[in-house]
Amino acid sequence: MTEHKSDRILIIDDDDEIRYSLNRVLSSRGYEVEEASSGEAGIEAAKASIFQVIFLDNRMEGMSGLETLQHLRTAASESMVILMTAFGTTQTAIEAMKFGAFDYIIKPFDLKKVLDLTEKALQSFADLQKSRSGTAPLVNSEDYQEGIVGSSEPMQVVFKAIGQVATSNVTVMVTGESGTGKELVARCIHQHSLRSSKPFMAVNCAAIPDNLIESELFGHEKGSFTGATQQRIGKFELCDGGSLFLDEIGDMALPTQTKILRALQEGEIQRVGGEKTIKVDVRLIAATNRDLEKMVEEKSFREDLYYRLNVMRIRIPSLRDRLSDVPSLVDFMLQRLQKDRRMTVKRVSDEALRVMMQYSWPGNVRELENTIQRCVVIAQGDTVLKKDLPQEILEAVPDALTESSGKEGLKSPLQKEEVREELIGNQPQLSTLGLDALWDEVYQRMREGTDRQLLQAAEMEITRRVLKETGGNQVKASTLLGITRATLRKRIDSYGLADA
Repeated sequence: MTEHKSDRILIIDDDDEIRYSLNRVLSSRGYEVEEASSGEAGIEAAKASIFQVIFLDNRMEGMSGLETLQHLRTAASESMVILMTAFGTTQTAIEAMKFGAFDYIIKPFDLKKVLDLTEKALQSFADLQKSRSGTAPLVNSEDYQEGIVGSSEPMQVVFKAIGQVATSNVTVMVTGESGTGKELVARCIHQHSLRSSKPFMAVNCAAIPDNLIESELFGHEKGSFTGATQQRIGKFELCDGGSLFLDEIGDMALPTQTKILRALQEGEIQRVGGEKTIKVDVRLIAATNRDLEKMVEEKSFREDLYYRLNVMRIRIPSLRDRLSDVPSLVDFMLQRLQKDRRMTVKRVSDEALRVMMQYSWPGNVRELENTIQRCVVIAQGDTVLKKDLPQEILEAVPDALTESSGKEGLKSPLQKEEVREELIGNQPQLSTLGLDALWDEVYQRMREGTDRQLLQAAEMEITRRVLKETGGNQVKASTLLGITRATLRKRIDSYGLADA
């Protein structure tokens, strides 16, 4: 990974006064600033050197800001680009974010907002660099063609059960909470069965009205009921020789349950309104998230059908019971999204992943998949960061908001001195801590020449501990130490604390 010894900023604008003003303000804060008077010159500068932040004007002679932005996504994919515009229109905002801008700012500039936005962009750049481990993917998507991912002990039990039932013709009951992947398990059973060359069909019993479910499953004859203008072949016939998956079978009405039982016992059906008996050879796989045993007791589910369906049962664990599978699931989902659409996101940061592995996921794998899709849309750069996670997840995980939402984290650069005084003011006086004797000993050793490096050693150790405590966040570390970020960076370089 490239070492960044100082924060470097590029200003791309064809207005000399704007460049001069921004340069003066940013340089006064210790940033290393370069200028480019056109989009073309800015692209060349970005190719020649790495800039953490790029301020880019939207309306310029020659190449426009949005055109330049698209080129910068290739030439300087790591940089945080802030678009500058005098027209804060909806179209500009949408286009800027669509092409990968970190943010946009409206002219004339508010000094506080410029500096605050710069700090945020620098922090995002640092977070991205920190998150890139360069490790290989956790999973090979080709190894999970069925879409069932996981190596946890609960999932190993599921895999073994699938292997045991796949080559037989027994009916299988798949149970588990909504969103755990019951249909994926049913498809996997079919794909590994002797019926894999025949059709597999899935029917969601809860999504079809009671007056239509029989027609859906068994078909109907022309004129058998109002609206039946032609003959229809049902799923049982279409699935002859294959496998039929009945999801949410606990929502099926009792009359339909009776016909299902006959199809299982006799291997035959009748279309609605028909008299002809039709032989079918169908393997039934049923699923539910309801308590069928309780429904049998309440007489809302046929006991004889329950025993016919429950020959073999496979229980799918909830995601909260196999949180160790979250990294592999996330990696698999990202790989699949990369194949399905154009996207730049390739990974999830360790910090975001830690939060995800502490969340309970009430919506299970389906909720995780929706979360990844959302994060891919809003992530800036090629990494999903903790701040990209939905607010409800951050709020549900203990301490997830602490680092990014602490009191000092919300202060703008113009308020940093107030924060420093506030923090220092809350510290007890050193003399009250009984440290006078220690200072006397340190001073005496330095006077006698016993150890002239004690001051530097103390400075290095204190700086190292503060960096460790703040997770390497230089804004927070410099605030706690009561020094500027430029001074902190010099200490980091001098003492070799970049990896502290």
